[in-house]
Amino acid sequence: MRRLCKKGSLITTGSVIQGFGMAVFLFPHSIPSGGAAGLAVLLNYWFHLPMSLGLWLMNIMFLLFTVQYLGKISAFGTIMVITVTSVSVKVLDVYFESPFPNIWFDLLAGSILLGTGISILLSQRVSNGGIGYVALAIYKFKRINPGKTLFWMNGFIFLLAAYVIDWKIIILAVICQWVSTRIVTWIYKPPFGRETPVYTLAWRKK
Repeated sequence: MRRLCKKGSLITTGSVIQGFGMAVFLFPHSIPSGGAAGLAVLLNYWFHLPMSLGLWLMNIMFLLFTVQYLGKISAFGTIMVITVTSVSVKVLDVYFESPFPNIWFDLLAGSILLGTGISILLSQRVSNGGIGYVALAIYKFKRINPGKTLFWMNGFIFLLAAYVIDWKIIILAVICQWVSTRIVTWIYKPPFGRETPVYTLAWRKK
């Protein structure tokens, strides 16, 4: 029970940290933190759907399409992450605002927080979002490297968001991905001394 509570606390902490980075520093500038966030930005732009709700819907949709291929236990943890992150975005967006007057400071702060949150989640073997499950499901059946799949899926969504809203979004999104990935590489230490690629997102090869 103690171990379960500790795991739940760490998952919640990681989710809130990444939600804080999104709500306070990234989303105010329409900077997507990933593919699902990019779709949430588009839904907000087109239909004025709250970012928190759009983020939750997109992640859940990706997860539900692939959970039958990748197992329910890991999916449960991911649903918890998605829900806590979305609620955090909703709440923190109301009560907090960035202290920085410059978009580049916001980008750096948001990316660092995002990478920190993802590192905590990876340490607990859960994904930070549902889009990673699509890449892993494709790997299972087509043996296509999930990193490449994620790159192309996220890249397409970023390009679409940049085309619809502002072309500078693609630059900001790529920088965000690079910085957050560097933070994960620096912080995350997989068990047993083996390095696990960031894109695996709670996946184990079978």
